[in-house]
Amino acid sequence: MAENRASEYTEGTPCWVDAQLPDVAAGKRFYGELFGWTFEDQPQGTVRALKDGAPVASLAHKPDGRLPTVWTVSFATPDAGALCARIRAGGGQVVSPPLPFGDLGSTALVTDPEGAVFALWQGARTPGFGRRHEPGTFAWVQLYTRDTETANTFYGDLFRDALFGPDADPDFGRSPVTDVFAAEMPPHFLVHFAAEDLPAGLAQVARLGGRVQVPAFETSYGTAAVVTDDQGASFALLRR
Repeated sequence: MAENRASEYTEGTPCWVDAQLPDVAAGKRFYGELFGWTFEDQPQGTVRALKDGAPVASLAHKPDGRLPTVWTVSFATPDAGALCARIRAGGGQVVSPPLPFGDLGSTALVTDPEGAVFALWQGARTPGFGRRHEPGTFAWVQLYTRDTETANTFYGDLFRDALFGPDADPDFGRSPVTDVFAAEMPPHFLVHFAAEDLPAGLAQVARLGGRVQVPAFETSYGTAAVVTDDQGASFALLRR
């Protein structure tokens, strides 16, 4: 999916991913080697990752060492303020209200009723991914939740067109936490990147200083493995 057309991003479609890291330079080395990304500076001190010249992700320095080292998914919206109000009404929380990100768009950080963190993106000049569903780019995001009924209700109401509309082809699913992780793992989103050769990808993660958190397992959307980078940010490799 080489082109980045705004019409592809119905409200509730995963449209961007970013990593909050202690060391952005180390992140560039790790992901540049793993996925073949190149990088360019962006507003507010972030670095944009490119795959074959098209934008695919961002890396940013954690402003506070107490914050988690994580990958965060952003969902598209035409009106971040209105969506924040609906999130509150549905039992979620707004961690950071919509703020401009240069002239590219506006972003907000929110949680669902169980505390799983995700972001909203109201694109202006940049609607979202320039490439996805290709090796080294975003492929899927899975919500791991303890209360699947609450999640079904919350996201089904919030993102109905993207999940259930006539043209829906969602890149978003949900599973109970205990399907892959220990029961004490908090609810969270797990970003998946496409891998052409999963065993080779896992070997490269290890060679670069990361580790395999959950070995390859079968899902309804492909074969996945959960890994961490060399700074502890979890993500998944996915072979479809």
